[in-house]
Amino acid sequence: MMPTQDLAGSKIWQRRSGRESLFHWILWLLGIAIFAYCWQQISAATTWFFVWDAPRIADDIWTRATPPKWEYITQLGKPIWDTFNIATLGTIFALILAVPVAFLAARNTTPSRLFIRPVALLIIVSTRSINSLIWALLLIAIIGPGVFSGVVAIAIRSIGFCAKLLYEAIEEIDATQVEAISATGASRWQVMAYGIVPQVLPAFAGIAVFRWDINIRESTVLGLVGAGGIGLQLSSSLNVLAWPQVSLILLVILVAVVISEWVSAKVRGAII
Repeated sequence: MMPTQDLAGSKIWQRRSGRESLFHWILWLLGIAIFAYCWQQISAATTWFFVWDAPRIADDIWTRATPPKWEYITQLGKPIWDTFNIATLGTIFALILAVPVAFLAARNTTPSRLFIRPVALLIIVSTRSINSLIWALLLIAIIGPGVFSGVVAIAIRSIGFCAKLLYEAIEEIDATQVEAISATGASRWQVMAYGIVPQVLPAFAGIAVFRWDINIRESTVLGLVGAGGIGLQLSSSLNVLAWPQVSLILLVILVAVVISEWVSAKVRGAII
């Protein structure tokens, strides 16, 4: 609050000074100008006829997609099982690789802050910055289509996520416990096993379950690019415009995600 005086000499309290208010309004005008420019660019690249016609198209698709083709459910058992396997195996492989990367990236456990830590941070950033669909496309070109490509894509995408959260948990541990174990003459590996790991183990379990829950969602769409799972059935049904099958597949995906959310919530609740 800034005090000013009126004509009678009485103090009037204001939230901002004149200079701060001017700067505040300049920022608002700049934001409006940027928004107007971006909207102009988007409008120029948009075919508005299709936008206005979208409600009619959506209603037409909804009419064709209902009711779902319930007898098609017998063909979705293996694809949804593959989806769970992709998410689970991808998460396990990611955690195996993320643990050493996290310890190398944490300031209090890395052997070298000058050389090794930057490399570990580069691995974390590079794996997190590329979407799993892009990884799947690259891996399909390298090792071919199928479930294995989906597993590797999920694993690579998850390394950076898990390692980042884990190394932050390692840096936040209680240093007094580590000092107490070091004072007994314990080796570096003993200090890590008895002073660091027990402190980060609950965080590790929570990260693992949380990432598995995310990977269930991501693995449902990997089949759209040929990486296996129920997304492959979804892609096939979309290609032939089999809308009743599409609606059933979407319902199955929704149920799978709800189940994974329930399981992860129960496990996190038990851990915490």
